[in-house]
Amino acid sequence: MKKKDTYKTIKKTSDGLYKDKGSKFISFAYPVSDEETIKEILTELRKNYYDAHHHCYAWVLGYQKELFKFNDDGEPSGTAGKPIYGQILSHDLCNILIVVIRYFGGTKLGVRGLINAYKGAAKDVLDNSIIIENIIQNFYRVHFEYIHMNDVMRVMKEHELTQHAHDFTMDCRLEFSVRLSQSDMVTDQLEKIHGVRVEFLEKK
Repeated sequence: MKKKDTYKTIKKTSDGLYKDKGSKFISFAYPVSDEETIKEILTELRKNYYDAHHHCYAWVLGYQKELFKFNDDGEPSGTAGKPIYGQILSHDLCNILIVVIRYFGGTKLGVRGLINAYKGAAKDVLDNSIIIENIIQNFYRVHFEYIHMNDVMRVMKEHELTQHAHDFTMDCRLEFSVRLSQSDMVTDQLEKIHGVRVEFLEKK
């Protein structure tokens, strides 16, 4: 069975808006790859929108969506962060942060109204976003002697692999990336060359 080696995220930052009974819900979506970046964005937004009543958010990291968090920031439990998170999942996205900033308009919306508002604000910002599909890649370093250069380069050329760095002295090293679904085939081919050692670096 072929490995799933693509994921969907957004290309760049976008914004959206939802209004109900005087309350304004300003939404922002950001492409993110780590929690540190998320913290920095949230801090900056709190600084810029210091007079807002709530900063609710949800984020998902990892192409298998293994890391996630949602926050109601003082709204009734389950009425803000979870509907935002639900929109991320329904669009099948990862490596994304959505923040919805609320300015209270004086009229309470109730639980159902809040859920609809935060869901609507998240949906609007995603409707305004450019959704892209990225390929998951494995990065490797291959070690070999100079005499095996032609054999190694033949594999690189055959699979049209992207090379990132190399050192072609007597003890040669070459760094390359390959899409996840082709990784096993390529590394098996390289390891069949006498004296070649393949070192896994990272997946991203």
